[in-house]
Amino acid sequence: MAFNHLPAGVHDALGALSVTPVTHSVPMAKNHRPGQPAADTASRPSPGAILDRLASGPSRASRITHTEHLPPRPGRHAVWPDRIRSEVLAAVQSAGIEHPWAHQALAAEHAMDGESVVVSTGTASGKSLAYLVPVLSRLLDGSEAPNGRGATALYLAPTKALAADQCRSVKELSQPLGTAIRPAVYDGDTPVEEREWVRQYANYVLTNPDMLHRGILPSHPRWSSFLKSLKYVVIDECHTYRGVFGSHVAQVLRRLRRLCARYGSEPVFLLASATAADPAVAAERLTGLPVVEIADDASPRGELVFALWEPPLTELHGEKGAPVRRTATAETADLLTDLTLQGVHSVAFVRSRRGAELISVIAQERLAEIDRSLARRVAAYRGGYLPEERRALERALHSGELLGLAATTALELGIDVSGLDAVVIAGYPGTRASLWQQAGRAGRSGQGALAVLVARDDPLDTYLVHHPEALFDQPVESTVLDPDNPYVLAPHLCAAAAELPLTDDDLPLFGPTTAELLPQLEDAKLLRRRTKAWHWTRRERAADLTDIRGDGGSPVQIVEAGTGRLLGTVDAGSAHTTVHDGAVHLHQGRTYLVKHLDLEDSVALVEEANPTYSTTARDTTAISVLERDIEVPWGDGRLCYGSVEVTNQVVSFLRRRLITGEVLGETKLDLPPRTLRTRAVWWTVTEDQLDAARVNPEILGGALHAAEHASIGMLPLFATCDRWDIGGVSIPLHPDTLLPTVFVYDGHPGGAGFAERAFHTAREWLTATLEAIASCECEAGCPSCIQSPKCGNGNDPLHKRGAVRLLKVLLRDAPSAGAPTPASASLEAASEGRPTSQDQEPGQDAG
Repeated sequence: MAFNHLPAGVHDALGALSVTPVTHSVPMAKNHRPGQPAADTASRPSPGAILDRLASGPSRASRITHTEHLPPRPGRHAVWPDRIRSEVLAAVQSAGIEHPWAHQALAAEHAMDGESVVVSTGTASGKSLAYLVPVLSRLLDGSEAPNGRGATALYLAPTKALAADQCRSVKELSQPLGTAIRPAVYDGDTPVEEREWVRQYANYVLTNPDMLHRGILPSHPRWSSFLKSLKYVVIDECHTYRGVFGSHVAQVLRRLRRLCARYGSEPVFLLASATAADPAVAAERLTGLPVVEIADDASPRGELVFALWEPPLTELHGEKGAPVRRTATAETADLLTDLTLQGVHSVAFVRSRRGAELISVIAQERLAEIDRSLARRVAAYRGGYLPEERRALERALHSGELLGLAATTALELGIDVSGLDAVVIAGYPGTRASLWQQAGRAGRSGQGALAVLVARDDPLDTYLVHHPEALFDQPVESTVLDPDNPYVLAPHLCAAAAELPLTDDDLPLFGPTTAELLPQLEDAKLLRRRTKAWHWTRRERAADLTDIRGDGGSPVQIVEAGTGRLLGTVDAGSAHTTVHDGAVHLHQGRTYLVKHLDLEDSVALVEEANPTYSTTARDTTAISVLERDIEVPWGDGRLCYGSVEVTNQVVSFLRRRLITGEVLGETKLDLPPRTLRTRAVWWTVTEDQLDAARVNPEILGGALHAAEHASIGMLPLFATCDRWDIGGVSIPLHPDTLLPTVFVYDGHPGGAGFAERAFHTAREWLTATLEAIASCECEAGCPSCIQSPKCGNGNDPLHKRGAVRLLKVLLRDAPSAGAPTPASASLEAASEGRPTSQDQEPGQDAG
């Protein structure tokens, strides 16, 4: 029997990768705008005082496992480069900004020198201004050309909302420059009658990678004058381009560079990133160009008090009688209520729309019991709101009418939330970069702030609140992407050939695997070689071969059964886990139940409902080794990395009570299996190692299964993935290794870099896994250590103590220096980074 877990969004086409963008629309360095009213810091309680009040309730103090105090930091000013146009500097000063921070001035200097640069600094540090000033100055120069457009700039944002907000900011800043600066958004919402004007006259075009891939590059002759004059490409929130999505964007940018060269331009790339490890390495992999790194944040920061908060155990019992903690959703609702009662301006971040609305409703009900007028001072904020609604919320928050918001990360898509006193984060958001991005939403005017991370009942969150050094003493993560993944590269080679025939000179641009892929594309009759170039041979658009955010395949339409109204779509690969019969589906804040999933017609019929539970799909998996790339001895055992084929089948789903997370029942499903070829890390143990660990055949399956669950839960700490982006299998005797084996694999065709990262950090990763299991106070296993909510085997068998003994023996024999770097260039290219979290229902965490 194999004990296994496959992430959502997997089938034998490209696996879906949902990236929750952590974004900001910087309102032009508001932290030093003299014209703005000063924050009334005298009347604000200190962050420590706010935390003391939160901890003063019954049994509250024991829930705080650690408090970190970050001292305030003064800002460091500099001067703009003297080559910046005086009109631009005057416009910046008229916006209330007298002097730039040192990192802004340095970024502008490199941009003016024609050097691509990445600015990787904290929230509200003024990254937008750092790239806007040189861009506006160059566009002003270009406006004096005979055609009025001697220079152009392209801005890429991960979402349409962020591009629209940035366009508003650019228009506001450049207003004194008149018609010399002509910003315009070009995306799927741009009316047809406006598109021609944008192509012919706009000199600062704001769009997203999807529109660049599907709309601009395939129609490049219509954009020739724009591309010919392209001087700068701005890539905002570049840390969101991770995993498979990031790999697709990397190839889209290579196609853009190729067409620019065709029209005689060589644009400079200006990238803005949240604080990240090795931002230049990630930026170079994304763009394919050398990039200068600026990571020394010179903006000021107020005092930050950061508390780690673990909800208490309840009297409820989960699977196999395991103890269950109070949910992070319920605990966060209590904290938001208490903060509102204190008059503290706060935001609570939660991963799902339903979670945000649930926290808001609970807080409103509890406030109404005290004072009905207080209930109106808390609201929910999520994606799907119109810009006017977003601005209304922003005004209500700033005016003091609203004291508290329960929000998904959609809050960060342009809404200005400066002046907050506290941030509550319901569950670890998946990466340290995202954690600090969200915590930075408080104290944005230089005043002190409080941040509280409320742990969910899962291995990673439990580990983090008891190992604060993993959060506060470690650098933020690298960004993982692998542009050479053949599943990613192949459709972009086709798209590039359709734009301009591919020649031998183009091969280095697209990476080392290009040469071996082209004959395969010829065999598939997608490309044809004529004389010295490869040509696209089909009538259909080559850009439609891949959805850069999806997994390929026909999307499944979600249709309201009673009206026939189309509510939306889901990727074909994630349909089995998200819109199976009986699934709870959220759309625009409304809740629906799936009545029937018709795979043949790619339709899910739903009815509006108001269930008191969420649903979590469970699956089973078989795995076979295709190729072993690297093998490292760990004593008698082996640590390996290579290619595998995974066969997965969704077999059932759990219903969990919304507030408590209590399991209400399991329902069987009958869905077909799917296959996936991907990359995996795996480790084996020998009979002698099992004897040393006192793991006999009766408990072997449970010990391996428990170690697999916990290792999947801990990998996001090392591989910058979301736990839904990876899967695992454990088996007491695997037919390919002939030994007890645990596999952890990427949930995307061709791999996404996560398993390789796991291989390179295996000693640290499995050591943290051992500590997470051993330090848990439960007797035989619980959701905080070895149980998984999506285990297709119903979390049976599991043996907690056997897993601890087994991991101790395995790690005792592990090489102290860790695994060697692979010799293969393609492996080296994938080993630097990783993706964040997907919106999910309260209580859903993968194993």
